[in-house]
Amino acid sequence: MQGKVEICGVNTARLKVLSAKEMDRLLLQAKDGDEDARGQLIEGNLRLVLSVIQRFEKRGECPDDLFQVGCIGLMKAINNFDPTKQVKFSTYGVPMIAGEVRRYLRDNAAIRVSRSIRDVAYRVLQCKEALLLKLGRDPTLEEISKELDLPEATVSEALDAVCAPVSLYDPVYADGGDPLTVMDQVRDTRNTDENWLERIALRDAFRALGPREKEILSLRFFDGKTQMEVANLVGISQAQVSRLEKGAISAMRKQVLPS
Repeated sequence: MQGKVEICGVNTARLKVLSAKEMDRLLLQAKDGDEDARGQLIEGNLRLVLSVIQRFEKRGECPDDLFQVGCIGLMKAINNFDPTKQVKFSTYGVPMIAGEVRRYLRDNAAIRVSRSIRDVAYRVLQCKEALLLKLGRDPTLEEISKELDLPEATVSEALDAVCAPVSLYDPVYADGGDPLTVMDQVRDTRNTDENWLERIALRDAFRALGPREKEILSLRFFDGKTQMEVANLVGISQAQVSRLEKGAISAMRKQVLPS
């Protein structure tokens, strides 16, 4: 973004810069309803918009879109600024412009994240940038969490919340042949077709058992009860529990692995 000369048809190399006296005069005139003064203020503060949107250049958003949103924030700042207060316009305008851009990013995110998590994420990103300048390297999660007095899990969750989603079909490596995609890197070896078929077969075999056998297997293998504990709960002897358990397992094995 920093090397981009033109944004939304505006030549950023030739943007007008207003002096402090011009700013004060135009702000007073705009406050009195002078539309020409308001237009000059907008034109004279476009560099301020550029400086703000550069903070968001790594979000993968179109610079033209961010610039337009930033200009909306600038206009809101001009409309709401009170020139009689002893505050520089840039001090008031920068948070307004940044807030408008953040609202746009939040409302147009591919994955919706709660406002509280996103607010934490912006604090984490600002802290990360400050520590990067201070340390000369990327800070660790532990360093960021200590700086913000937040748990490491919260910092990690916040950073994940503002990461742009990646397609499973995005290539990550290519060497003349078929590219290696994200899907190839995150393949789940546990939930394969074979495992799913086994689960379905086990579920159907369990459903075919009688109520007593289902209860005993559930207590034994889902609740982790001993045969004696199951016997006390069901009201039969341990020997009967053992016999019913073996019979149920044998019936399920025959259904899952037919000879």
